[in-house]
Amino acid sequence: MSDETYDVVFRGRQVLTTTGIAAREVGIRNGVIVAIEPLGNGLSGREVIELADDETLLPGLVDTHVHVNEPGRTEWEGFASATRAAAAGGVTTIIDMPLNSIPPTTTVAGLKLKREVAEDQVFVDVGFWGGAVPGNKHELRPLHDEGVFGFKCFLLHSGVDEFPHLEADEMEEDMAALLSFDSLMIVHAEDAHAIDHAPRPGGDRYATFLASRPRGAENKAIAEVIERARRTGARAHILHLSSSDALPMIATAKRDGVRLTVETCPHYLTLTAEEIPNGATAYKCCPPIREAANRELLWAGLQDGTIDCIVSDHSPSTLALKDPENGDFAVAWGGVSSLQLGLSLIWTEARHRGIPLEQVLSWMAAKPAQLAGLGNKGRLALGYDADLSVFAPDEAYVVDASKLKHKNPITPYDGKALSGVVRQTYLRGTLIDGRTPTGKLLRRGGV
Repeated sequence: MSDETYDVVFRGRQVLTTTGIAAREVGIRNGVIVAIEPLGNGLSGREVIELADDETLLPGLVDTHVHVNEPGRTEWEGFASATRAAAAGGVTTIIDMPLNSIPPTTTVAGLKLKREVAEDQVFVDVGFWGGAVPGNKHELRPLHDEGVFGFKCFLLHSGVDEFPHLEADEMEEDMAALLSFDSLMIVHAEDAHAIDHAPRPGGDRYATFLASRPRGAENKAIAEVIERARRTGARAHILHLSSSDALPMIATAKRDGVRLTVETCPHYLTLTAEEIPNGATAYKCCPPIREAANRELLWAGLQDGTIDCIVSDHSPSTLALKDPENGDFAVAWGGVSSLQLGLSLIWTEARHRGIPLEQVLSWMAAKPAQLAGLGNKGRLALGYDADLSVFAPDEAYVVDASKLKHKNPITPYDGKALSGVVRQTYLRGTLIDGRTPTGKLLRRGGV
């Protein structure tokens, strides 16, 4: 028996620690995990939470790719709704993308406005990416000093006019600037010229839309990112990989010592082009959901370590912007809403493939935290923030878009049967109740 009293003690038969799932007691003080002992040691706490036999205690997920859209497009999503949805899905830290809000996070003033708006309404911890756009090179270092986690750029039109794209030479110049303070360039890698020469999208046939965003456009842009990262020595990250064709060159670049990381998303790992009905614009995203054979190769890329992590790319919009009347893929906003569903989606698919829950949490918590340099997030380990979720891996449910916490009730997963329910989520040892926002705004290298 320990004489010490902790603020909170969790006790469970299944606790996912860095050495695997085991029967443990977890002691928390001042929001930090300070004790992990075998179940039965009798840690004493002012609050003691006993897990049910069907529950597993997990580290909170870290989602480094979320479009919150506030201020400016708050009717699409906002900090309160996004972070409630995150908590409901076991996500305890998100990093917000620099575009789709107005103004975008391409200046220190834009970042400060976003922080002011987010303050006091976030239910999970929130960090911010900066943006690299033509003409803002002088803003990169000041934004870095203000705590952004890195910089996003596009190699083709971003979808919104206030966030213009870089040409590859401009991206290389910015990468060289980022190298001087060891920041990170994260890239939407599709090649504008390849897409200009692809068939035009239009109408309600998914196959027509898919042909308009060919794998070759992704492959060509990824080759550019690799080459510019190799030349400059800067760190680069490929966002939302959907083309499995690019895996061999990514693997080669990593072997060669290029400082490259790669993410993919639940929609590329769970959905297939062959199954998308005509007019089903909830499935539209860029780069697009590709064929079943491509999906299998992405899973293989995760398992062999070529792909580092899985994050949502939650990119919501209003219902009207998805053009539900006509289902025209050329007109509809491109983005999948999935922030609340990621863990269930990936666990449902992973267990069919014999992939253990520990591996899923590595891809969705530890690795994204590492990508962002969040040294106290993403693991259930001593000294880490007590960001935890109580997960019932065997409980099944059917997705009902109208009951999700996202602001707009549209998702391609509506009606889909999934395994794994998040029953509670805790931030620094305190239950997230959806009423009292206790999230913090994070800065690179510290709060």
